[in-house]
Amino acid sequence: MALRPVLAALLALGTVSSIPARARVRAAEPAVVVVELFTSEGCSSCPPADTLLRRLVDAPPVSGVQIVALGEHVDYWDQQGWKDRFSSAALTHRQEAYARALNVESIYTPQMVVDGRAQLVGSDLASARRALEQARSTPHGTMQIAIEPHGDRVTVLVAAADLPVAHRGDHPDLVLAITEDGLTSDVRRGENHGRVLSHAAVVRQLTVLGEAGGEPIRRDITIDPSWRRDRVKVVAFAQESRSRQIVAAGAVPLQSAR
Repeated sequence: MALRPVLAALLALGTVSSIPARARVRAAEPAVVVVELFTSEGCSSCPPADTLLRRLVDAPPVSGVQIVALGEHVDYWDQQGWKDRFSSAALTHRQEAYARALNVESIYTPQMVVDGRAQLVGSDLASARRALEQARSTPHGTMQIAIEPHGDRVTVLVAAADLPVAHRGDHPDLVLAITEDGLTSDVRRGENHGRVLSHAAVVRQLTVLGEAGGEPIRRDITIDPSWRRDRVKVVAFAQESRSRQIVAAGAVPLQSAR
């Protein structure tokens, strides 16, 4: 299926300046801050952190902040009696990269990472508030996202601009994530045996598209038929490769493409 005029024009011109407002996100006012939660259904300490992540999105405890949530289910709990159906080795590797960048001795759950700059126990509201306050005062760039559906596939066009100067020897990558809200699991074994767990912003896909700050990057993604489209978001952020700091972000609901 051919692109509709908006996306076709963007690809031809190499710009996203004409993206309609309903499909565009600018990370300037308010400050758009990425909050990642490394969690697992096999971890009895994790459900309160999942609840906190939802609270942060619904009612940010810091003014002037819009939170983009990423619920990242790691796989190292899967051998402890219950296999988390959302777990991924790639997300465990992502957490390990944060451990190196943030000088954390070992990875753990629940762990919350705010804008790639601060880490804390995922259920600690006071620490989360302090990290959000710090992130609010940190310079961010602009993120723009355009999406166009084609049946079970979606064309995504993403661009970052006005990015802060990267640390010496570093560069920002453009990362695309697909999240789904409102997911639950009836846990039958492990530490959470007998509980029905609710999750926020479960990461379904996470892909590095290329270097941020240049031409817009296009990617076609497949939307699994089992996903609730009304609960799916397309998230994009620019993240420095070495420092792991996130310097621009945005998110749009998949339904905004209708």
